[in-house]
Amino acid sequence: MFLIQHPCEFSSLAYLFGCAGKGVAMAVDVHADDVDRFVEMATQQGVDIRYVVDTHVHADHHSGGPALARRTGAEYLLHESAPVRHAFRGVAHGECLSLGNVSVEVLHTPGHTDDHICLLVTDHSRADEPWCLLTGHTLFPGGVGRPDLHGREREMAAKLHDSLFGRVLSLPDHIEILPGAQAGSACGGGISGKPVSTLGFEKRHNDGLLRDRARFVDTIAAFELPPIEAMASFYDFNTGT
Repeated sequence: MFLIQHPCEFSSLAYLFGCAGKGVAMAVDVHADDVDRFVEMATQQGVDIRYVVDTHVHADHHSGGPALARRTGAEYLLHESAPVRHAFRGVAHGECLSLGNVSVEVLHTPGHTDDHICLLVTDHSRADEPWCLLTGHTLFPGGVGRPDLHGREREMAAKLHDSLFGRVLSLPDHIEILPGAQAGSACGGGISGKPVSTLGFEKRHNDGLLRDRARFVDTIAAFELPPIEAMASFYDFNTGT
Protein backbone atom coordinates (compact mmCIF):
# COMPACT_ATOMS: atom_id res chain seq x y z
CA MET A 1 0.00 0.00 0.00
CA PHE A 2 1.11 3.57 -0.69
CA LEU A 3 -0.40 6.74 0.79
CA ILE A 4 0.23 10.42 0.05
CA GLN A 5 -1.14 13.11 2.35
CA HIS A 6 -1.35 16.30 0.30
CA PRO A 7 -1.61 19.70 2.09
CA CYS A 8 -4.05 22.07 0.39
CA GLU A 9 -5.31 25.64 0.61
CA PHE A 10 -7.30 26.63 3.73
CA SER A 11 -5.34 24.14 5.88
CA SER A 12 -7.13 21.21 4.25
CA LEU A 13 -5.62 17.78 3.63
CA ALA A 14 -6.31 15.56 0.62
CA TYR A 15 -5.17 12.00 -0.04
CA LEU A 16 -4.05 9.64 -2.77
CA PHE A 17 -3.64 6.02 -1.72
CA GLY A 18 -4.05 2.49 -2.98
CA CYS A 19 -2.31 -0.65 -4.15
CA ALA A 20 0.91 -0.06 -6.06
CA GLY A 21 1.19 -3.74 -6.98
CA LYS A 22 -2.18 -3.76 -8.76
CA GLY A 23 -1.82 -0.18 -9.97
CA VAL A 24 -5.10 1.21 -8.58
CA ALA A 25 -5.80 4.14 -6.28
CA MET A 26 -8.39 6.36 -4.61
CA ALA A 27 -8.26 10.16 -4.36
CA VAL A 28 -10.04 11.83 -1.43
CA ASP A 29 -11.14 15.45 -0.82
CA VAL A 30 -9.26 16.94 -3.78
CA HIS A 31 -9.43 20.71 -4.28
CA ALA A 32 -10.31 22.17 -7.67
CA ASP A 33 -6.86 23.77 -7.94
CA ASP A 34 -5.12 20.43 -7.30
CA VAL A 35 -6.63 18.29 -10.07
CA ASP A 36 -3.51 18.50 -12.26
CA ARG A 37 -1.30 17.65 -9.29
CA PHE A 38 -3.29 14.51 -8.49
CA VAL A 39 -3.07 13.38 -12.11
CA GLU A 40 0.70 13.88 -11.90
CA MET A 41 0.99 12.02 -8.59
CA ALA A 42 -0.95 9.06 -9.97
CA THR A 43 1.35 8.96 -13.00
CA GLN A 44 4.42 9.10 -10.76
CA GLN A 45 3.08 6.21 -8.68
CA GLY A 46 2.19 4.21 -11.78
CA VAL A 47 -1.47 3.84 -10.76
CA ASP A 48 -4.88 4.49 -12.24
CA ILE A 49 -7.34 6.40 -10.07
CA ARG A 50 -10.36 4.11 -9.77
CA TYR A 51 -12.37 6.14 -7.26
CA VAL A 52 -12.57 9.85 -6.44
CA VAL A 53 -14.31 10.51 -3.11
CA ASP A 54 -15.46 13.57 -1.24
CA THR A 55 -16.05 12.76 2.41
CA HIS A 56 -18.85 15.34 2.36
CA VAL A 57 -20.11 18.36 0.47
CA HIS A 58 -17.49 20.92 1.43
CA ALA A 59 -18.16 24.43 2.67
CA ASP A 60 -14.53 25.59 2.85
CA HIS A 61 -13.24 24.99 -0.69
CA HIS A 62 -14.25 24.19 -4.25
CA SER A 63 -14.15 20.44 -4.81
CA GLY A 64 -12.02 19.05 -7.60
CA GLY A 65 -13.68 15.65 -7.28
CA PRO A 66 -15.97 15.77 -10.33
CA ALA A 67 -13.26 17.25 -12.57
CA LEU A 68 -10.66 14.68 -11.46
CA ALA A 69 -13.12 11.84 -12.08
CA ARG A 70 -13.78 13.12 -15.59
CA ARG A 71 -10.07 13.47 -16.30
CA THR A 72 -9.20 9.97 -15.14
CA GLY A 73 -12.35 7.99 -15.93
CA ALA A 74 -12.78 7.22 -12.23
CA GLU A 75 -16.08 6.90 -10.39
CA TYR A 76 -16.99 9.95 -8.34
CA LEU A 77 -18.41 8.91 -4.96
CA LEU A 78 -20.34 10.67 -2.22
CA HIS A 79 -22.68 9.36 0.44
CA GLU A 80 -26.05 8.50 -1.07
CA SER A 81 -27.68 11.39 0.85
CA ALA A 82 -25.39 14.10 -0.57
CA PRO A 83 -27.42 17.15 -1.70
CA VAL A 84 -25.75 17.69 -5.08
CA ARG A 85 -27.12 18.03 -8.62
CA HIS A 86 -24.11 16.80 -10.60
CA ALA A 87 -23.61 13.12 -11.34
CA PHE A 88 -22.13 10.87 -8.64
CA ARG A 89 -22.44 7.32 -7.34
CA GLY A 90 -24.00 7.23 -3.90
CA VAL A 91 -22.37 4.91 -1.39
CA ALA A 92 -23.98 3.53 1.77
CA HIS A 93 -22.76 2.77 5.27
CA GLY A 94 -20.90 -0.52 5.34
CA GLU A 95 -20.17 -0.59 1.61
CA CYS A 96 -16.71 -1.95 0.75
CA LEU A 97 -14.56 -0.67 -2.13
CA SER A 98 -11.71 -2.72 -3.57
CA LEU A 99 -8.30 -1.38 -4.60
CA GLY A 100 -6.26 -4.49 -5.29
CA ASN A 101 -4.77 -5.58 -1.97
CA VAL A 102 -6.39 -2.59 -0.24
CA SER A 103 -10.02 -2.39 0.82
CA VAL A 104 -11.99 0.63 1.97
CA GLU A 105 -15.13 0.42 4.12
CA VAL A 106 -17.54 3.36 4.11
CA LEU A 107 -18.71 4.59 7.53
CA HIS A 108 -21.59 7.07 7.49
CA THR A 109 -20.76 9.63 10.19
CA PRO A 110 -23.26 12.51 10.13
CA GLY A 111 -22.64 15.50 12.37
CA HIS A 112 -20.39 17.96 10.58
CA THR A 113 -22.81 17.46 7.68
CA ASP A 114 -25.63 14.97 7.18
CA ASP A 115 -23.83 13.28 4.28
CA HIS A 116 -20.41 12.90 5.93
CA ILE A 117 -18.51 9.64 5.58
CA CYS A 118 -15.24 8.28 6.97
CA LEU A 119 -13.14 5.69 5.14
CA LEU A 120 -11.75 2.69 7.01
CA VAL A 121 -8.70 1.32 5.18
CA THR A 122 -7.21 -2.18 5.32
CA ASP A 123 -3.99 -3.26 3.62
CA HIS A 124 -4.50 -7.00 3.16
CA SER A 125 -0.87 -7.51 2.15
CA ARG A 126 -0.02 -6.79 5.79
CA ALA A 127 -3.05 -7.86 7.81
CA ASP A 128 -6.77 -8.47 7.48
CA GLU A 129 -7.63 -5.83 10.05
CA PRO A 130 -8.04 -2.09 9.48
CA TRP A 131 -4.94 0.10 9.61
CA CYS A 132 -6.16 3.67 9.26
CA LEU A 133 -9.27 5.83 9.09
CA LEU A 134 -9.70 8.87 6.87
CA THR A 135 -11.87 10.97 9.14
CA GLY A 136 -12.63 13.98 6.94
CA HIS A 137 -14.11 16.66 9.19
CA THR A 138 -15.59 14.33 11.80
CA LEU A 139 -12.52 13.86 14.01
CA PHE A 140 -9.23 15.75 14.03
CA PRO A 141 -6.10 15.42 16.13
CA GLY A 142 -7.09 17.64 19.04
CA GLY A 143 -10.64 18.44 17.97
CA VAL A 144 -13.91 17.52 16.28
CA GLY A 145 -15.86 18.95 13.37
CA ARG A 146 -18.04 22.04 13.68
CA PRO A 147 -21.76 21.18 13.64
CA ASP A 148 -23.25 24.56 12.67
CA LEU A 149 -22.82 24.72 8.89
CA HIS A 150 -26.55 24.46 8.21
CA GLY A 151 -27.92 26.33 11.20
CA ARG A 152 -28.96 23.25 13.19
CA GLU A 153 -25.99 23.16 15.52
CA ARG A 154 -27.58 21.34 18.47
CA GLU A 155 -29.24 18.71 16.29
CA MET A 156 -26.02 18.18 14.33
CA ALA A 157 -23.86 18.14 17.46
CA ALA A 158 -26.04 15.31 18.78
CA LYS A 159 -25.56 13.42 15.50
CA LEU A 160 -21.82 14.05 15.70
CA HIS A 161 -21.70 12.59 19.21
CA ASP A 162 -23.52 9.47 18.03
CA SER A 163 -21.19 9.08 15.04
CA LEU A 164 -18.07 9.52 17.13
CA PHE A 165 -19.01 7.29 20.05
CA GLY A 166 -21.04 4.80 18.04
CA ARG A 167 -18.95 4.26 14.91
CA VAL A 168 -15.52 5.89 15.19
CA LEU A 169 -14.30 5.48 18.76
CA SER A 170 -15.57 1.89 18.93
CA LEU A 171 -12.76 0.95 16.52
CA PRO A 172 -9.44 -0.41 17.90
CA ASP A 173 -7.11 2.10 19.55
CA HIS A 174 -4.19 1.32 17.23
CA ILE A 175 -5.97 2.68 14.15
CA GLU A 176 -4.37 5.80 12.72
CA ILE A 177 -6.59 8.76 11.98
CA LEU A 178 -5.89 10.78 8.85
CA PRO A 179 -8.02 13.95 9.02
CA GLY A 180 -9.29 16.23 6.29
CA ALA A 181 -7.74 19.35 7.82
CA GLN A 182 -5.07 20.56 10.21
CA ALA A 183 -4.56 23.61 12.44
CA GLY A 184 -5.89 26.77 10.81
CA SER A 185 -8.98 25.19 9.29
CA ALA A 186 -12.35 26.83 9.92
CA CYS A 187 -14.11 23.45 9.97
CA GLY A 188 -13.36 22.49 13.57
CA GLY A 189 -12.09 23.79 16.89
CA GLY A 190 -8.90 22.92 18.75
CA ILE A 191 -7.27 21.20 15.76
CA SER A 192 -3.61 20.26 16.23
CA GLY A 193 -0.85 21.17 13.81
CA LYS A 194 0.16 17.51 13.77
CA PRO A 195 -1.71 16.01 10.80
CA VAL A 196 -1.95 12.40 12.04
CA SER A 197 -2.84 10.66 15.28
CA THR A 198 -4.31 7.41 16.58
CA LEU A 199 -7.72 6.69 18.02
CA GLY A 200 -6.14 5.61 21.29
CA PHE A 201 -4.28 8.90 21.72
CA GLU A 202 -7.35 10.96 20.85
CA LYS A 203 -9.51 9.01 23.31
CA ARG A 204 -7.07 9.99 26.06
CA HIS A 205 -6.17 13.55 25.08
CA ASN A 206 -8.81 15.11 22.78
CA ASP A 207 -10.77 17.65 24.84
CA GLY A 208 -13.62 17.59 22.32
CA LEU A 209 -14.46 13.94 23.00
CA LEU A 210 -16.90 14.44 25.84
CA ARG A 211 -18.71 11.16 26.46
CA ASP A 212 -21.70 12.75 28.23
CA ARG A 213 -24.04 13.52 25.33
CA ALA A 214 -25.71 16.59 26.83
CA ARG A 215 -22.38 18.16 27.78
CA PHE A 216 -20.95 17.37 24.34
CA VAL A 217 -23.90 19.06 22.61
CA ASP A 218 -23.69 22.15 24.84
CA THR A 219 -19.94 22.47 24.30
CA ILE A 220 -19.62 21.67 20.59
CA ALA A 221 -22.72 23.63 19.56
CA ALA A 222 -21.13 26.71 21.14
CA PHE A 223 -18.00 26.65 18.95
CA GLU A 224 -16.87 30.18 18.05
CA LEU A 225 -15.51 29.85 14.52
CA PRO A 226 -15.58 32.00 11.34
CA PRO A 227 -19.14 32.85 10.26
CA ILE A 228 -20.92 30.46 7.93
CA GLU A 229 -21.71 33.25 5.46
CA ALA A 230 -18.04 33.30 4.47
CA MET A 231 -18.40 29.69 3.26
CA ALA A 232 -21.70 30.01 1.37
CA SER A 233 -20.21 30.38 -2.13
CA PHE A 234 -18.11 27.23 -1.73
CA TYR A 235 -21.12 25.21 -0.62
CA ASP A 236 -23.24 26.48 -3.53
CA PHE A 237 -20.46 25.60 -5.98
CA ASN A 238 -20.13 22.06 -4.62
CA THR A 239 -23.86 21.34 -4.61
CA GLY A 240 -24.33 22.74 -8.10
CA THR A 241 -26.94 25.28 -7.00
